[in-house]
Amino acid sequence: MKLTLVSTFRGGAPGLHPTYRHPLTEHWSRPGGPWDVPDLDTVLAGTSPVEEDVAAIAGGLLAAGVGPGATVSWQLANGWPAVALFRATWRLGAVAAPIHHRAGPADVDALRDRLQPAVFVTTEQDIPTGLPLHAALGPVDPASVAVALGTSGSTGTPKVALHTHRALVHKARTMALVHDLGPDDAVLMPAPMAHISGLLNGVLLALAGLRVVPMGRWDPVLALELIERERITFMVGPPAFFVSLAGAAGFDPLAVRSLRQISCGGAGVTPSFVRSMSATLGCRVKRTYGSTEAPSVTTSTLDDPAGHAALTDGRPVGEVELRTVDPATGTGTAASEAGELWVRGPELFAGYDDPAATAAAFADGGWFRTGDLATIDADGWLTIVGRIKDVIIRGGENIAAAEIEDVLEAHPAIHQAVVVGEPDERLGERVCAFVVSEQPFSLAECRAWFADQGVTPFKWPERVETLTELPQLSSGKPDRAALRRRLSPG
Repeated sequence: MKLTLVSTFRGGAPGLHPTYRHPLTEHWSRPGGPWDVPDLDTVLAGTSPVEEDVAAIAGGLLAAGVGPGATVSWQLANGWPAVALFRATWRLGAVAAPIHHRAGPADVDALRDRLQPAVFVTTEQDIPTGLPLHAALGPVDPASVAVALGTSGSTGTPKVALHTHRALVHKARTMALVHDLGPDDAVLMPAPMAHISGLLNGVLLALAGLRVVPMGRWDPVLALELIERERITFMVGPPAFFVSLAGAAGFDPLAVRSLRQISCGGAGVTPSFVRSMSATLGCRVKRTYGSTEAPSVTTSTLDDPAGHAALTDGRPVGEVELRTVDPATGTGTAASEAGELWVRGPELFAGYDDPAATAAAFADGGWFRTGDLATIDADGWLTIVGRIKDVIIRGGENIAAAEIEDVLEAHPAIHQAVVVGEPDERLGERVCAFVVSEQPFSLAECRAWFADQGVTPFKWPERVETLTELPQLSSGKPDRAALRRRLSPG
């Protein structure tokens, strides 16, 4: 039996609650404002082909002891069972906490320790069902936490970002308008629903009436078949998806003629990528910027010049505000001058599960510190130019360098390790490890070690360089820039 019931919940588990109250709460809660919305299950009622499954699962969760504020967690690939679990959890006023279906046992255990779910499901067959519950037992507060998403951030220490019903409803409605989506559209969603992108575009955009086609894992040949058969008009994902789609065996432009818009984020979304994919796939390809904590805060619309979609990461959507500051002083930078990007808007997360981490993430005035370096031109167009955080983005997955370094340095043969992202045309970046060791340390040995430690496979190093010592800055810290230069051709 793969279903786990956590007995401590019946004794009153604490649950997950917002750890940040935004200073603009009253403004966003005004009549007609972005937070003047109902809960997610109410908004999504009747939007999926599994409404009866939602009711049965809600009844099963209720019978298992799940109530308002409890956490329900699962590790499932994309599919209608996962969508139904989201909806059933929200119907009970509980918190949905999906875990990446490819996460290794160490990552799963770390997240479960933080989440303390009342119910944890790992197979579709063991999703609890019971007497159908077609409506909520009582009003669900739109200000309550609806979703808890694991994110490693820049330190490698697991964190859980909390999102409320009202923020997610507002975000989904805003993006449906920005992307010009409606009942005539269909979205193919291979990005994991345990990610904010998969959740937003594969679950929540259904409120606009469009059809959602879940995809359990990315397969470019299957994707071509689905796009043609389901008349897919909209897709979201990292560049790797679309490069492999265009290069798939038997690719035919006629198979993708229904596509009209693709939104890409993360490393590797270069102007040349946007232009080449626009030509190959015959649709508008555009750059979008966001994160787990601040989902899809900038993009371009179909009415904007194509050049802006290729050369920038878009402009603010809805009531989003942006500013760039000097990372050292916190003072604002001039137009088109690089600085750390700070974001403010009603779609922001409601803090982490750790109040101390929440306090560190926000500046005075409710600004979220993204840790990304960016420029904002005089017309408000954003361009990400780098990262303060040492995070590697591989195929749309965020990998904290510190986490990988800790695993490497736990190996008895490794004295010191530094991990950097190696540029890759298809994936954006790959994980490259520089290690100090007195004996050879092969890639095969490295990956066997990561497998033994239960680390999620996409985090494993794909290149290992053994050094006698690491280059250092005057401060004594490893010179990561010097190591990255070793990876540059020539």
